[in-house]
Amino acid sequence: MRIAVLTSGGDAPGMNAAVRAAVRSGIAKSWEMFGIRHGYMGLLEGNLVPLRSRDVSNIIQRGGTFLGSRRCEEFKTEPAQLQAVRILREHALDALIVIGGDGSQAGSYALSQKGFPVVGIASTIDNDLVGSEITIGVDTALNVALEAIDRLKTTAASHERAFLVEVMGRDCGYLTLMSGIAGGAECIVLPEAETDPDTLARDLCAAYMRGKSHAIVVVAEGAKLNADALARHFKEHRDRIGFELRVTKLGHVQRGGTPGAFDRLLGTRFGAAAIEHIAAGKHGDLIGLIRDEVAATPLASVAGKKKSPDLRLVKLAQILAE
Repeated sequence: MRIAVLTSGGDAPGMNAAVRAAVRSGIAKSWEMFGIRHGYMGLLEGNLVPLRSRDVSNIIQRGGTFLGSRRCEEFKTEPAQLQAVRILREHALDALIVIGGDGSQAGSYALSQKGFPVVGIASTIDNDLVGSEITIGVDTALNVALEAIDRLKTTAASHERAFLVEVMGRDCGYLTLMSGIAGGAECIVLPEAETDPDTLARDLCAAYMRGKSHAIVVVAEGAKLNADALARHFKEHRDRIGFELRVTKLGHVQRGGTPGAFDRLLGTRFGAAAIEHIAAGKHGDLIGLIRDEVAATPLASVAGKKKSPDLRLVKLAQILAE
């Protein structure tokens, strides 16, 4: 068997652990393993390299992806997808493993539909991918956000300020909601449950009147009223919130850095499972975590769909902020 692995879309801590596990699990079966550099763009360019056991040494602790990743809008077109299948067959490959999020797995599904065996691995810090309760990179990104919130609370209390903390996640508010609850935020603003500025102002003012020395508002980058929009609004209505306001955007710092133990283990489990899936003659599926078990979900059920956070937790966050 000749198997290729690629990482696509936004990088996520733990991707390297998945690549390492897939490569070494394949080699243990006497298979030939290959890496495709720079995601789908590299596939269209035929940028394949053989991967041996030593080639994936010393990468499990590294963030990002040592194979590289690029966005590839061209891959959404049928001619590009047919070109990719032709290149994979020209290299006599038997299957492809794609590590990435929703856009990457849409590409996996397209290749699968065109007759090439593909197995996806759920990897995105956004945790919006159907077919896995938690994806590679989420735990590390969440802990980065939480550490930042904890640090900001210290300086917020020292200066009796409010901080608007903008968290990544595109149009999914999972990281925002979870880091807000775990960080004890006074307010949480999500794309899935928009909060109007007047309500937010009342909540901040109420916190001030209760004698709180600081306030933290965690805002999703994809919210209609993101950190910049809210900051502009409250600059004009300073007297309505009680606190002096500052804005901190965490940005791509959440995606970088060393993966935590959970993401290293999750990536390892997913990478090994993808190889076993192929060995069993199965493909066209996404490897993810369901009820704490590694499981496979058909790519047809994954592509083009989005998972939303549990909005019942918004009410819990409001109760805990009192």
